[in-house]
Amino acid sequence: MEAKSLNGVMTFAPRSREELMQYAFDHHKIMVAVNAEKILHATDDSRALINRNLGYPDGIGAVWALQKKGIKNVVKIPGCELWLDVVENYYKTKSFYLVGGKQDIIEETVNKLQSDFKGITICNFRNGYIKTEEEENALIEDIKKHQPDVVFVAMGSPKQENLMEKIQQSHQAVYQGLGGSYDVYTGNVKRAPKWWVKNNMEWTYRLLSQPSRIKRQIHLVRFFVNLHLGKY
Repeated sequence: MEAKSLNGVMTFAPRSREELMQYAFDHHKIMVAVNAEKILHATDDSRALINRNLGYPDGIGAVWALQKKGIKNVVKIPGCELWLDVVENYYKTKSFYLVGGKQDIIEETVNKLQSDFKGITICNFRNGYIKTEEEENALIEDIKKHQPDVVFVAMGSPKQENLMEKIQQSHQAVYQGLGGSYDVYTGNVKRAPKWWVKNNMEWTYRLLSQPSRIKRQIHLVRFFVNLHLGKY
């Protein structure tokens, strides 16, 4: 699977979701979403964090940047969809461990997964409020004890990636950072309707729904200008 440097952020260019998932399982990778904001605001630390792992094109900005680098047939893979693809493809043969979100959200997520995917093996789960080193160590020990094949962590970047790297030192598995995906899955946060997503206008829907995001969206305009000028 080919990868390109986008402002120093190594981003893989899978031709399908299946190719990305297979690669992650073959190599026990931490999958990290790459979008326009992460490319535009890349720092030495954020680049190193992503480059140690498996960065994939989560947003249309990353897809366009990869295409600008000459890669054809690259697909956009939203993280909030990818983790459910992993579940759907592997729930009959793999085991899962979930971390993140508020207690009621993680419980609701686990219940919904068990309802949607009959027979799924969820080794254990816990909320994302890990406040002490002792709690973090207890989590790592519990994951070592249960030996899950897949670990999902929903805390937001870079906190979730830093935690996943620590856990992986003790237990090799496939990891994915999910941000707010549990909230979307349980319906507590509404995602853009399918038409907006299909036409790569999800960011526009978010702006119309939350005008307070205007400052954040202005940065995306700068990204696209830089992309057009060939700065990535």
